[in-house]
Amino acid sequence: MSALLVFGRTGQVATELRRLAPDASFLGRDQADLADPAACARAIRASGCGAVLNAAAHTAVDRAEAEPDLARAVNAAAPAAMAQAAAQMGVPFLHISTDYVFDGSGERPWVESDPTGPLGVYGATKLAGEQAVAAAGGQWAVLRTSWVFSAHGANFVKTMLRLGAERQELRVVADQHGGPTPAAAIAAASLAMLGAMRADAARGGVYHFSGAPDTSWAGFAREIMAQAGLACRITEIASSDYPTPARRPANSRLNCAAILRDFGISRPDWRAGLAKVLQELTP
Repeated sequence: MSALLVFGRTGQVATELRRLAPDASFLGRDQADLADPAACARAIRASGCGAVLNAAAHTAVDRAEAEPDLARAVNAAAPAAMAQAAAQMGVPFLHISTDYVFDGSGERPWVESDPTGPLGVYGATKLAGEQAVAAAGGQWAVLRTSWVFSAHGANFVKTMLRLGAERQELRVVADQHGGPTPAAAIAAASLAMLGAMRADAARGGVYHFSGAPDTSWAGFAREIMAQAGLACRITEIASSDYPTPARRPANSRLNCAAILRDFGISRPDWRAGLAKVLQELTP
C-alpha cells in the first residue's frame, strides 16, 4: 500500500498521527510552506503517495484578524492546491477543518448541511478551504472538529494547568459551549476515514467530530482542575467580560451522527482523553 503523506509535523494532530502512523511521510514548514500553495502541490506530485491528509493550518484565531492574506493562503489556497494535486493523482484527500465555519447561534448541535456563517477571518478562510477542496474534483473528505487539546503545543488544557498552579481563582467564559476533542482521537478518526476511502472511492464528504459530553469552557476548566488535583476555583464569566480581537462562536456543539453512521466512529469521551493527557504531562 502506498504511503500516506501528511501536511503538518509538530502540531497537535500531526504529533498524534506520527505515533499512530509512523510509516507515513510528514511535511513540516521547512519542507512544505503552506504560504506557498504551488510548493504543496509539487510535494504531493513528487511523493507518489496513496493518500493525503492536511493536518496543518493557520490556527491563531486572533492573529488571523491582523494577517488575513497569510491566513487565506494557508487555510484556503494551500488546501485548494493540495486537493487539486491529489485529484490529478487519483488519491483520496482528507482536510481537517473547524466549528468556526458556523456563526455560533442557537443551542442545537450543528449538522454538516447547516448554513455556514463564520464570524472572523479564521473561520472564513477555513470555510473557503473547505469549498475549494470540494470543488477540486477528486475524492475528498472534510473533518470539522472543535476545542482540540493534547499534551503538545499550546492549548486550553496546558494554559489552565499553568495558571491553575499559580492562582487561587480563574475567571473562565461560561456562555460558549462545545465538545473538547483529544488530538489523539482526531488522528485516529482521520486514519480510519482515509482507510475506508482508499477501500471505496465513493466514500467522502463533510463530517463532524468532537468529544462528548458538550460543556462550556468553564466546565472544561473545572474538570481540568479536578483531575489535576488543583485547588484553583473557577468563576464563570460572560464572553463580553473577556473581549478578544476575533469573536468566538457561542455554540460550537457538533452533531456527530453522520461519522458514526458512515464510518462507525463514535464521539470520544474527552474526560478520559484529558486523563491520558495529564498522565503524559506528569513527569
